[in-house]
Formats: sequence, structure tokens, C-alpha cells
Amino acid sequence: MKDTYLIDDKKLEVAFYRSKAGAEPVLEWLRELPSEDRQTLGRDLRLVEMGWPIGMPLCKPLGGGFWEVRSKLTNHRIARVIFCASQGYMVLLHAFIKKTQKTPQSELDLARVRQKEVDR
Repeated sequence: MKDTYLIDDKKLEVAFYRSKAGAEPVLEWLRELPSEDRQTLGRDLRLVEMGWPIGMPLCKPLGGGFWEVRSKLTNHRIARVIFCASQGYMVLLHAFIKKTQKTPQSELDLARVRQKEVDR
């Protein structure tokens, strides 16, 4: 009963980008992380699902219809999950461990390519 209540309260539902070949790169990336980091990311994504629209420090707009979920992982690492909102879903387009102050353009470009596939 409690789970049904939580599902009904979501503002957005998580969906993973899926390539034409059927790959889900964000889900695959998540599965490679240690359990504690997966739990942290899961909690952060759930907060966005439940509280959308949500702002800093958890969620930041990147422009062009993109947002990033900002997570602090173990061993002083920082993860970013780039998503777009589409038809009641937060489509997780790309995820990576952030190693520089600014998000590399290559990471944004990859998310943009995937977003175009989602919008079709």
C-alpha cells in the first residue's frame, strides 16, 4: 500500500535512454558502481522524481532542455546524471564521474545526441 502511495506522488518517472540496438548505457554504468554509490544515486534520483521541479544543490539546469543530478559519491568522487524531461518522464541520457570543474563539452554533446533520439 505504501509503495502505491509513493508512485502516485511522483512528479516525474525515471526512464533510461535506450539506444536503437537496445543498450541502456546509464543503467549499465549504474550497475558497475559500488553498492553504496548506487544507493546514493538512487536516493538523489528519487528526490528529483518526487520534488520536480527541484533546484540546487541537487539539480541544476544546463540549458537546451537538459538538467543534471549532482551526487556526491564515496572516495570524494562526484557523479553527474544528465537528463531531459519528456511527457512526465525524466529520461536519463548520460552519466559520468566528474573530474573537472566544468562539465566537459563531450559529455554534453553525447547527451544531446541521445536527446534527439528520444524526441523522435
